[in-house]
Amino acid sequence: MDSAGIRDRALDAAEELFYGRGVQSVGMDDVRSASGVSLKRLYQLFPSKEQLVEAYLERRDGRWRGRLAEYVEQYGEPRERILAVFDWLGRWFGEPGFRGCAWINAYGELGATSARVAGQVRAHKRAFRDYLASLVDAAGLPGALAGQLFLLAEGAMVTAGVTRSAEPAAEAREAARLLLRTL
Repeated sequence: MDSAGIRDRALDAAEELFYGRGVQSVGMDDVRSASGVSLKRLYQLFPSKEQLVEAYLERRDGRWRGRLAEYVEQYGEPRERILAVFDWLGRWFGEPGFRGCAWINAYGELGATSARVAGQVRAHKRAFRDYLASLVDAAGLPGALAGQLFLLAEGAMVTAGVTRSAEPAAEAREAARLLLRTL
């Protein structure tokens, strides 16, 4: 298997373990066992666990934002696209194995001690907020709405992760709908 394939196998295992059990409870030995990648090779690819966490978050970010945009783009009307964000969140919250937002979880575990992890989390959240701003702009709505929608979505993520319920997405969607109706 080539280096990219080995790296992907290690990241697949790390993602399943980190997201499922939490970053701090998973050691490099656990990733080795789950991936079948030798510990020596794992450390060649990721010289520290912190770098593995960073790579996991970065890769997940691209996939997460891609799935969101793909779903939202199905809607033609700009205001419908804004509400579709919350519909997609509801689908995500209802997926088997949903454990909350990977970036919020990682920040809660390592944000105070890892500049790399905090940087990945901030980059992800900034990109999500920017995406919402682009939807708001396309709808010709006031720019301040993006921050309000961002807070609704983030609050729904945290609440869904804690309650293990998709309902927060529907509640946040309704709040967003009411906001849109006033504009």
